[in-house]
Parts: sequence; C-alpha cells; structure tokens
Amino acid sequence: MELTGAEIAIKCLQEEEVEYVFGYPGGAVLFIYDALFNQDKVKHVLVRHEQAAVHAADGYSRSTDKVGVALVTSGPGVTNAVTGIATAYMDSIPLVVISGQVPTSYIGEDAFQEVDAVGITRPCVKHNFLVKDAKDIASTMKKAFYLAKSGRPGPVLVDIPKDVSNQKVEYSYPSSVNIRSYNPEMHGDVAQIKRAAHLLIEAKRPMIYAGGGVVLADASKQLADLVRLLGMPCTNTLMGLGGYPATDKQFVGMLGMHGTYEANMGMQNCDVLLAVGARFDDRVIGNVAHFGSVPRKIIHIDIDPASISKRVQVDVPIVGDVGNVLGDLLAVLHSSKQKPDADALAAWWKQIDEWRARNSLKYKNSSEIIKPQYVIEKLYEITHGEAFVTSDVGQHQMFAAQYYKFDQPRRWINSGGLGTMGFGLPAAMGVQLAHPGAPVACVTGEGSIQMNIQELSTCKQFRLPIKVISLNNRYLGMVRQWQEFFHGNRYSESYMDALPDFVKLAEAYGHVGIRVDNPSDVEGALREAFARKDELVFMDFRTDPTENVFPMVPGGKGLSEVILAEDL
Repeated sequence: MELTGAEIAIKCLQEEEVEYVFGYPGGAVLFIYDALFNQDKVKHVLVRHEQAAVHAADGYSRSTDKVGVALVTSGPGVTNAVTGIATAYMDSIPLVVISGQVPTSYIGEDAFQEVDAVGITRPCVKHNFLVKDAKDIASTMKKAFYLAKSGRPGPVLVDIPKDVSNQKVEYSYPSSVNIRSYNPEMHGDVAQIKRAAHLLIEAKRPMIYAGGGVVLADASKQLADLVRLLGMPCTNTLMGLGGYPATDKQFVGMLGMHGTYEANMGMQNCDVLLAVGARFDDRVIGNVAHFGSVPRKIIHIDIDPASISKRVQVDVPIVGDVGNVLGDLLAVLHSSKQKPDADALAAWWKQIDEWRARNSLKYKNSSEIIKPQYVIEKLYEITHGEAFVTSDVGQHQMFAAQYYKFDQPRRWINSGGLGTMGFGLPAAMGVQLAHPGAPVACVTGEGSIQMNIQELSTCKQFRLPIKVISLNNRYLGMVRQWQEFFHGNRYSESYMDALPDFVKLAEAYGHVGIRVDNPSDVEGALREAFARKDELVFMDFRTDPTENVFPMVPGGKGLSEVILAEDL
C-alpha cells in the first residue's frame, strides 16, 4: 500500500494507539494536518501556543503512563516547543514530538521558518531524528516510541521536512525494534541485591528515599511492600510524591529544600540509605560535602547507570528497572532468616518522632487574610485527596507539595527539574483529557498563570472543567522570599504590578470566575467550584503577600542547616 509520508506518520500514531495529539498547524506540517483530517482514530487538540502543546502532552503522559504526543511546525513552532521538551527531559517523561521542517533541498539555506531543530533540541532530548526519506518514517516512528518509553524515559523529536511528508512510498509498520547500541538493563545484579538486603537488615538508622523513578516505573506497590516489611521510615522527593502513601505512619514527608524537618534530619543522620529512582539532586541533599560529612552506606537503584554515583558516591549500585529490582529485593528479604534489629529500629523511630514533634509545617492561620497553606488544606479536604493536582512553579507549588497528601502515584503533576512557569494549566488540560470526569485542580500563582493563560481558550473549545486555584499574593513569591532572606529586602522586579481582573478575564474566555478575599469564604468557594462538574472555574484567592515557605534549606547549605518558621 502506497501512502504519503504524512499519511504514514498518522498511521504510525494509530499503530501506537495514540489517543490525542496536542499541536498547532503551520506551513511545514500542512500535509500532516491534512492526513489527520482524513481519519478519526487520532484526536487532535488545538492549543494556542506550541509550549502548551508539549506541556499538555506531558501532563497526559505523567497521569497515564502513556507516551504523550505533540505536533508543531518548523521554525518558531519548534523553538516555542523547546521549553516543554526540556521540561519533559529533566523529569524523564516519555514524549514523541513531531516537528515540521522546510523541504530537504532548502535545509541549510536559511529558508523561511527554518531552524536546525535537531541541533537546537539535542541537549534536551533522549534522542532526535531528521527524516530525509519517507520510506524511513515508519521505522523512525517505531524507534521514537520505543526510545521514549523504555529505559529511563524521555522526549524524542522526529523532524520531518515538508517534501518528505508529501512523498509517496510503500507503507509497512515494523513489529519490533532492535537498536544494537541501546539495551536498557531491566533486572538488577543478583549479588548486589543480596548485598543491599544484608545492609538493610543490619542497619541501625535506616532511611528509604524514593523519587520520581518509582512513579515512572509503576513500582509504588513494591515500594510500599518493602517499606512495610522492613518497618523503616520513607521519604519522597518532590517528583516522587504519591509513590508512597502520604497518610501512612511510616511516611516522614517530602525531603529537600522545602522538606519536613524529620525527613531532612533522618536523611542526614541515617547509617544506611536506600535510594530508589532518585538522583541526589541539589534541591534534595543540598551541599554535597555537608551531606557526606556523616558516614553512611548508600544503596542506589536506578535504571540509568549515568545517574548512579553522579553526585554522591554509592556503596551498592544496582542498575535495573525499579519495579523488578524491588521485587527481587523483597524476595531475598522474605527468604532471609535474619530480621532487622527491632530495638535499634525502635530507638531510631523515637528519634524521628522527636524531630517530627517540631511540627515543621505548622503556620499561623488568620481570620483576617487568606493563608495559602489553608487553601491547599481545604482543597485536600474537599477533594478527599483524590484529585489530580497540577502546579506551576513557585511558592504555590511548594505549598501544594507540603499540604496536599498524595496517597496515589500519578496524581501530582508538576515541573520539578526545570521549574517551568506556565506548566500548570496546559498540563491540566492533558490530565483532564486523559481522565474525563475526574477532579483536576491547577494550583498556580498570578505570575505563572499568565505565562500560558491563553490556554483558557483551548479549555473552552474542548470543554475541560479544570479548577484553577490561583494563590494570588501580588508577588513572584519565591523570588520575593529569596530577596527577603538573602538580598536585604530589595524586591527588584518581583512585585506584580498592573494585574488583570482574573474574574473578568476568565469570564471573557467563557468560564466562571470567583474572587475570594476572606478566609471565611475559602471553603465555600472551593465547594461551589467543584460542584460545577462541567465548567472551568478560575478562583482568584487573594493571599497573604508576606507568607514564606518553611522549612527552607538555603542554597549551598546542608540538610541539617534548615530554617524553620519558629527560628525567625
């Protein structure tokens, strides 16, 4: 069967059972859009900016464990998409981004809307392809989906010149992929797993530190089984929230720059640390030298060998799929006649409970002005902890991470590694399309929401009943907090002047807008919003502009050098 390159590209998406493509048309992809028009299996979601297309595909992927797909045109289309691609790359999210390119004979001639898409995206993709012959499209797309999802996931770019998309060739879709230089290790070394089990059993002050890799590997059950079998404390990174139930008594909270006191102190003072699908990044362990000042044995499980001993030297490296390795580790522990030292573990829990008693997330509520923490607590209460929560980046992101207790994986959708403002709303679109009827809340700030606020138009077109919770403190809150702490209260360009009337703006897009000024109205506004099952509701909560996020580990400091609210 002979098809055009464009028709082949769409056939490939059908073969991969792609449900949604998020995109924006342009000259270089018109043949592909024509092929989309002539079929009805793959649905297209027209966004209002290419950055939002990739964020929406990203949100779809994070909440489903499927590969997200975006389609953009050449030149500014693909450069607008780069921020979304980099966001997915930093957080290891599987995406396939199809970009149009100028005709092959024009490449390198500075043609209209030409950029070197492969060169520009090379630092922030798992892999990319420039397809120069239509006969290679099917095999390239098969490789793209395989690379995006396997091993350590990530975004893959497929750049298709316009003439290639109109070239007719015979079509057949490969049934399998064989890339000689790429064979991810799925099972950990047996001897290393036995060493890990021995260390955990012998530990006096153990800590289990789980990151986003647990969520991406769908290994939450294995992690929970391990934590409960061993009776040890567990902490999650920002990306790992929901990987272990937040309401479980063995969960000591999120760790890192804005983690709980008990999580950070436990991490710093443990004698055996099991790191699962995490990468010891700067926001998690702070100063590397300070972290290394306490001797401990470290076991590190990760599918990416490049992540092991990258920042912190480990004692027992185990390369493999997190779920498989945890399953094998559980089997070894179950068969072992040795058990953890109950007395030592009891003493360790006593110490942790003393740290926990500091109640590092306490804050002074007010009857006069809305505290952002209170809004998140009420959001959790009203949604019974069952909502999908996306966030933008800043103080509101940290408040959501601290005060919304995620008991399930893939419910917390945020930009961790890149810290991308403007992520929240388009990501929520992808989540809502993936889970129609489910409660989806986008926690944002008055600064972040304006980065991609045009997507309120997309939400109207596709009738997406997202609930936008804007914690409006009239500042770039996290910037202001750092300026207060470290720059002598010089609030250089962090005040948001000339803000729009968000209620009228939401209404202009055809949605419901609610402004909330008083703490006594917070719960009622949230209940009203979630009662409107079929409407997007934009809630503009006017929050305390002076509120800061605590705990806080200052940049360059160690985990035990944390600042608590009570210290000021």
